[in-house]
Formats: sequence, C-alpha cells, structure tokens
Amino acid sequence: MKNIAILASGSGTNAENISRYFADSKEICVAVVLSNNSKAGVHERVGRLGIPSFVFTREEFAEGTVILNKLAEYNVELVVLAGFMNMISEVLLKAYPNKMINIHPSLLPKYGGKSMYGMHVHEAVVAAGEKETGITIHYLNDQYDKGDVIFQTSCPVYPSDTPEEVAERVHGLEYIYYPQVIENLLNLDHL
Repeated sequence: MKNIAILASGSGTNAENISRYFADSKEICVAVVLSNNSKAGVHERVGRLGIPSFVFTREEFAEGTVILNKLAEYNVELVVLAGFMNMISEVLLKAYPNKMINIHPSLLPKYGGKSMYGMHVHEAVVAAGEKETGITIHYLNDQYDKGDVIFQTSCPVYPSDTPEEVAERVHGLEYIYYPQVIENLLNLDHL
C-alpha cells in the first residue's frame, strides 16, 4: 500500500474528493491529513471517512520535526497539498524531494505567486480577458508556484463569465484530474 498525506488549510473539498477516489483502492491510501488550521473544514470532512487529521503550529511547521515524524509514522510516500496556504519549509522539501505536489487554479506561469490563490486567481483571469484558464499540478520547490509542471489542462473562459463561474469550471477540472495524476505518479517506479 502506498500512503498519501494531504496538507490542507481550508474547507477540504479537494482533500475529500481525493480521499473518496482512493477509498476502495488496494494500492493507494490517504493515510493522514495535516493542517495548520484547527477550525478548517477538512478535519470534519476526512473524519467522516475515517481518516485521521492533525493540527500543527507555525513553529512546528517551520522546524519540521513534528511533521516529519507524523509522515514517517504513517509511512507516507507522497505529500499532496490541497488548499494549503503556507510556503513549504526547506526541511520538508529536502526530506521529500519530488514527492510533494500542489495544484494551482491557473495555467502556470500565468497567475501564480504568493498572492495568487483561490478567487484572486479567477478574478485576475476574468479581469485580463483571458480566453482560457485551467489547472496546473506541479512539484514543490522553495518558491510559490515555480516547481516543475507535472500536468496541465484547460477550460474556456467566456466573455460573460464571472469569477465564480470560472471557479466552478476550474474546480470541476481539479476534482477529475488531481486524483488521477496522484495515482499515475504513485504507479511510476521513481516514487
């Protein structure tokens, strides 16, 4: 069994979707969810699925030992960010090289960077009059949204679209493709 850890800060819709996708798998399991937010909806969502979740402090995250111990305890092979809003520390990046991935709601390098997340991205896409947007799944490095791209797919942006309509279309792509890309990565020999 190959174990995944999910890092999440918010409501947990992507974490729940990934967890449900692998719920009946004999090969891949969402073993644990880690969060920097004790009030995040992700805890309730994955708790209903029987997946343990833990909260860490800013200091524990920066120092890394608590996180690394938890990942080792659950024999984690891949760390998946799903709405996690903090920069990953160098300690974690070194411990899991090319084994930490993120999803971004645009076609990077467009609309990436520190302040570009969630609705901020969709508002910028609509304001710029883009004709398409999409998702990018990428490896993590020490810069926001700059890791090597694993997968991208796009969807149209129509002239009459609101940011909320674009967000809905992009979320649909996330729910379809993020679990599939995770599965493909874990089935490759290098992980």
